[in-house]
Amino acid sequence: MNTVVVGAQWGDEGKAKITDILAEKADVIIRYQGGCNAGHTVVANNITYKFHLIPSGILYKNKICVIGPGTVIMPEYFEKEHQELLNQGVDFSGLRISPLASITMPYHTDIDGFSEDNAQKGKIGTTKKGIGPTYTDKIARIGLKVQDLFDIETLNEKLDIILPLKNKQLQEVYGLKPYTKEQILNYCHKYSEILAPYVWFDWQTFFEEIDGSVLFEGAQGVMLDVDYGTYPFVTSSNPIAGGACTGSGLGPKMIDEVIGVAKAYVTRVGEGPFVTELNDETGMKIQSIGHEFGVTTGRPRRCGWFDAVTMRYAVLVGGLTSVALTKLDVFDTFDNIKICYAYEDTRDGAIYKNYPTNVFIHKYLKPLYETFEGWRQDITSIRTYEDLPENCKKYISRVEELIGAPVSIISVGPDREQTIFKVS
Repeated sequence: MNTVVVGAQWGDEGKAKITDILAEKADVIIRYQGGCNAGHTVVANNITYKFHLIPSGILYKNKICVIGPGTVIMPEYFEKEHQELLNQGVDFSGLRISPLASITMPYHTDIDGFSEDNAQKGKIGTTKKGIGPTYTDKIARIGLKVQDLFDIETLNEKLDIILPLKNKQLQEVYGLKPYTKEQILNYCHKYSEILAPYVWFDWQTFFEEIDGSVLFEGAQGVMLDVDYGTYPFVTSSNPIAGGACTGSGLGPKMIDEVIGVAKAYVTRVGEGPFVTELNDETGMKIQSIGHEFGVTTGRPRRCGWFDAVTMRYAVLVGGLTSVALTKLDVFDTFDNIKICYAYEDTRDGAIYKNYPTNVFIHKYLKPLYETFEGWRQDITSIRTYEDLPENCKKYISRVEELIGAPVSIISVGPDREQTIFKVS
């Protein structure tokens, strides 16, 4: 069974835990998009591991874990993450890096940081890791790929084209310092040595003869997809299941199922519309109990009730066959829990049950809620669906009805074993 794991909201849904669990039965795990702007936390054997770019499946032995061609690699951050995980005893013998992955250069982070710091109304809320500018140059066909670091002739030819353009942009548009060719060549040489043990030049042969199950690991979430998310408040790649094909080198015929990971509520980091956001004590309570702070940035996450409108949309454009519902235990002490089933336009009273893709009207939308009685008991030690409280099961059942997809996995805590597999 080949499975894609995607975020079904705005990222930070607990994908790493679900990926980690499913990776145990997979032979190959491929991270197919994004970069170190993502952050995943896995708790295994009472040890907390933090991932940003490296596939979390690396915690298992005898797995091939691939940083795919659809990703962008910031070499300094790869070095940092790699060393931190090595210090925790992680075995990297299974790690592979696609030679077609894009490289984030120093000028990309310079531009990203300047653009975000100096934005006014157009502030996106990026992580300032240079991800957007890297993808921009990729699409503009002036980017560098991992394979370029290992061919000095190609690298020199490309830099002779790219560097004058980037330096002109740095100086005349942003008022930033330019780079010499020697600086960039030294940078590339340094990181080629760090990446070299893992670069996967014979990936085509392996894929032609692949025998075993593949797990495709996405970053961010459907609502941050550059084409289908809350544009322009999105990431610069395609987290949806379709992105797994373009970002891995394996086509659609390789995909058997798509599991969308969603919290039992909703969070968002950064700017952008969020109809069910709670700017009150309830939102703060969810944030506190759920430890809602970004893995990459440390920023507090905005919190709100579960939004079935966006989830129905995620099921559609994300190609979800089922949903993994995480952090259900956060509601253990709640007397009442809400689900947004539609939006109402405060200007004319129009009701939206389908997601309005024009995000600039979202400021006029208010959520319409159904209210559910809480279960008021600790569910963190429960391991079967049947043993969940009735009110808890009612909540899950209504989620399934509203989003049009079954819930197949339920997470009731951060540890691997705090997971319930729901049989349809």
